[in-house]
Amino acid sequence: MAEFITSRDVLVGDTADVYFARTIEILKKEGLNPVTTMEVFASRAGILCGIEEVKALLSTALSNIKGEVWSLHEGEAMERKEVVLRITAPYQSFGLYETAICGILAHCSGWATAARECVEVAGDIPVISFGARHVHPSVVAVMDYSAIIGGCQSCSSISGARLAAIEPSGTIPHALVLVMGDTVAATLAFDKHMPPNVPRISLVDTFKDEAEESLRVAQALDKSLDSVRLDTPRERGGVTVALVRELRARLDFAGFNHVKIFVSGGLNMERIRQFIEKGVPVDGFGVGSYITSASPIDFTADIHEIEGKPVAKRGRIPGKTLNSRLKQLI
Repeated sequence: MAEFITSRDVLVGDTADVYFARTIEILKKEGLNPVTTMEVFASRAGILCGIEEVKALLSTALSNIKGEVWSLHEGEAMERKEVVLRITAPYQSFGLYETAICGILAHCSGWATAARECVEVAGDIPVISFGARHVHPSVVAVMDYSAIIGGCQSCSSISGARLAAIEPSGTIPHALVLVMGDTVAATLAFDKHMPPNVPRISLVDTFKDEAEESLRVAQALDKSLDSVRLDTPRERGGVTVALVRELRARLDFAGFNHVKIFVSGGLNMERIRQFIEKGVPVDGFGVGSYITSASPIDFTADIHEIEGKPVAKRGRIPGKTLNSRLKQLI
């Protein structure tokens, strides 16, 4: 179970739209704090993510206050305009956090939805989140957590794996191969110094032909080698269907049927579909920017009830919106 800790900036309202801070100030001075029901819905269908982080925020905000929170579960599919979250409590206890709640759900659900798209296309082949380098470090953990909620088997970042309570996944970077001057030397050093539970996966596109490097590494490590990773840059044509097929054939012909092939480098849903539809023997996909660059899913929060009286702004229907899928969160 993920353990989210709400930052001080969020709790004191520094991340809120200023008009919410001013609203709370005005209501305090006016002595108004009615029990209010606010509902949150999404602008488009997708995978809901961020509810656990919202729960951590509201658990703190409502710790000594009578209130209720209902929501869909983390990772559930949601429909366009479906109410995914309902909060009923004195307005001053949660009104300041509308910005944060919508923002958390927006980005996390966007990342989780993009991850799910890749995972569904990949089928039984695992997808790993490789996008840590594409986002600000302050959001790496929650981005990778969201990708895992979306269905990724693991992620590359330590903080993301910790948040999701799993082990991080990684291979060997080009940096290690370049510094050591040889792919085999780098892989042998990795094998020598890394714990036995870390899979021996060698990156084989740094110096020589990918098939040649793979065979050299396989001969050096034999049964200890778990996989080889292809990350051929676009300048060299990228990782192609033909390349993976050739590599699989050469490994099998040399007796290294146990060595798996992991593909990364600019992968998206369409490229994964291409590999799958053509029956290419890929054993794992590493997806980065397709997940991290996913558009956030806009969420809207509306007040629907004040002191038991149905209310709504124009264009919306007063009163609580029926959704039997909501479960009590707090």
